[in-house]
Amino acid sequence: MNKPNLKAQRLAALFALGSLLFNYPLLALFNRADLFAGVPLLYVYVYAAWGALIALLVAVIERR
Repeated sequence: MNKPNLKAQRLAALFALGSLLFNYPLLALFNRADLFAGVPLLYVYVYAAWGALIALLVAVIERR
């Protein structure tokens, strides 16, 4: 496989992962009245998943 094709496949996989992370079933798991360090659990999950996706995108794009 050539490198641009591999990068495109990884980006497509990250898109699929992001779609799964921010879809209803997983969001419903974290939509509870529990708090984590004083912050609602759903907010912690959304920001953690968002940050993880950004970090993975940077790793894929900046890879030589």
